[in-house]
Amino acid sequence: MELLRRLDLVKRFFKPEGPEAPHPAGLPEEMPERVELAGPPRKIDIRRLAFMLLGITLFAIVYFLPDLPDAVDPNGKQFALSREGKAALALFFLAAIWWVFEVIPIGITSITIGVIQALFLIRPARTAFTDFMDPSVWFIIGSVVIGMAFARTGLTKRMAYKMLLMVGERTSMIYLGCFIMTSALTLIMAHTAVAAAVFPLLMAVYSLYEKGEKPTKFGKGLFIGMAFVAGAGSIITLLGAARGAVALGFFNQITGYHIGFFELSYYMAPVGILMTFILFLFIRVYYPPEHKRIEGLRERVHTLNEGLGQITRKEIMTLIIVGLTIATMSLRSFIPALDDVNKSAIILMSTILFFVFKILSIDDLEDVPWNIILLFGGAMSIGFCLWQTGAASWMAIWWLGFLENAGWFVFIVGIAFFVMIMTNFIMNVAAIAISLPVALVIAPYLGVAPEVIVFASLVTAGMPFLALVGAAPNAIAYESKQFSAGEFFTTGIPASAILMLVTAFFVAVIWPLMGMPITVENSPPTISDIPNQSVAVGNKFEPLNLNTYISDPNDTVEAIDWTYTQSEAFEISVSEGIATVIPIDETWQGSERITFTATDPAGETVSDDVVFTVGP
Repeated sequence: MELLRRLDLVKRFFKPEGPEAPHPAGLPEEMPERVELAGPPRKIDIRRLAFMLLGITLFAIVYFLPDLPDAVDPNGKQFALSREGKAALALFFLAAIWWVFEVIPIGITSITIGVIQALFLIRPARTAFTDFMDPSVWFIIGSVVIGMAFARTGLTKRMAYKMLLMVGERTSMIYLGCFIMTSALTLIMAHTAVAAAVFPLLMAVYSLYEKGEKPTKFGKGLFIGMAFVAGAGSIITLLGAARGAVALGFFNQITGYHIGFFELSYYMAPVGILMTFILFLFIRVYYPPEHKRIEGLRERVHTLNEGLGQITRKEIMTLIIVGLTIATMSLRSFIPALDDVNKSAIILMSTILFFVFKILSIDDLEDVPWNIILLFGGAMSIGFCLWQTGAASWMAIWWLGFLENAGWFVFIVGIAFFVMIMTNFIMNVAAIAISLPVALVIAPYLGVAPEVIVFASLVTAGMPFLALVGAAPNAIAYESKQFSAGEFFTTGIPASAILMLVTAFFVAVIWPLMGMPITVENSPPTISDIPNQSVAVGNKFEPLNLNTYISDPNDTVEAIDWTYTQSEAFEISVSEGIATVIPIDETWQGSERITFTATDPAGETVSDDVVFTVGP
């Protein structure tokens, strides 16, 4: 007020009455009616700048490192880290720092991933940016649109009010009700779609707790907990996520054994259910709600629920469309003919139908959270970059090489830990595809059953608690604006430790009690008598398929390594169990005994002698 009074005096002093009063230099033609003091000068965000530079520094250090040594798998195959692979690792560290500490919007960090790949010639620009529209990203878009349809039609409020009437006014019970509902829905539909559908419901619940968007402990716990339990529930069936089908496919291809739909659920259900309740207790302690009760909630919810009236035509149509979508995706696990139909195309059909039946409009399309979509586009791009440049395989071989001489328990838990870390920053499907084949090759050497490797890996791959890019529910929960990426990371550290303890407990105690093989007593391979071979001089021996004479109760014939004694008369080679024997001298006649030795992955051997004769 004092400032305004003085300005008024200045105006009157420099603007005397009269039409020809001169305008003093330095003052505006007309003095403003309102004057505000300028705020303090903008401060430099030291924390943001420090983490931005940290990401760039890590990128530069890794990028300019001299060539790193090759990784060698148990079969002796070498994995070199190319220039592109080293650059992919450098980009991985930069993206991880920028994502976790949000130095720029997470979607813009994703764009940076594509740009750096193109500028540093890590991968072609077309390849790097095409990953942003991978079918998995479209699946997330379709899932988000389902959630929007639930919100626009009022179904989320109807469901939220029904649930609140059941659980009551205690905030701890609201936690529990929301988490059980989220986990249960993942038994029949992908956890991405579940998170997208449940998110607006939780927003409706939260609006009854706190007006506005101010973050609270209850809000953080509600949305972070939703993301966590969506992962816990998704491991129970093959319908919860694609990672299960990929892992079982690798298992069948490498071992020749088959794990069925219900066998997977038999072993995974106890883990998923237990983790759901443990996570509820963890969130309740880590984020205790500010209020133990929401007083008067039941009466308010009852009034609001009554105000919704009868279910509308749009709500019914939404339920029908979503129900048919879920049913079609679920049938892919049981009907082989549907297996080739891409799940992204199925879920996007629901998006089309929402607009065909005018459940959604163009305004709703513009409300799609593109920051989250870009986040997952970048996650797909860096994941494929690590995979295609060989950087991910190089890391996996090095890590698993450290476990090669470990005991069976350390080996299993070590693999699960590696998968957990990798799946937080690249696609969990990619983490499984990178680590599982190598682990299944090493397992027989340590007397470890392949089944436990698969199940332990699937448990940790399903619950990435550290990074928003680890799973779609994490990023969807972030849209609530209740927590930062850094808060999610710090919350995920103790949660990940709990996950590893639970996994270790199941490996050591529960799964053996349920009948899962954990370790195997290796039996040596057996070999039947390989017949002697003979040809006329000048002719060649027919290729000899050694695989038809070998059997192993623990391993497939493809895992058997064949060796042979040297010969002065014949040139010998064995490739994939097929022996080729060629006389060095085409005119030579006579006989020679060659010993073929079969060695299984555990080092057990068996041999048989074969006489090769060249006669007249």
